[in-house]
Amino acid sequence: MIKVAFICVHNSCRSQIAEALGKKLASDVFESYSAGTETKPHINPDAVRLMKQIHHIDMEQTQYSKLLEELPPVDVVITMGCNVQCPFLPCSRREDWGLEDPTGKPDAAFLETIRFIEQRILDLKERLQAGSLLS
Repeated sequence: MIKVAFICVHNSCRSQIAEALGKKLASDVFESYSAGTETKPHINPDAVRLMKQIHHIDMEQTQYSKLLEELPPVDVVITMGCNVQCPFLPCSRREDWGLEDPTGKPDAAFLETIRFIEQRILDLKERLQAGSLLS
């Protein structure tokens, strides 16, 4: 199965949302992972709360902040928009989704980020199913 890693610096918000939504929406097509170059002790509490509310996913029960070194070899790397030099991870395909970090912003910013990631996950699933991404 194709392995997809969602990467950002702290692995505490956007990449965690992407991992959770990838597992929920596309686990029949790819395995989802997330990591960063640094970790935080907890996943962003606003992201956790809103993902529970919208998608009934408790990220605190199934995920934790991880370093790049903890990931298995992956086929696709999605950087979330690091606003600095994004972490490097060997892969066959790389994309940057260019997302701003909603941390410290109102719920509306988190909801917009969650919706954006959801759409991109579904698009990625479709492209991988069609074989147009790794060929």
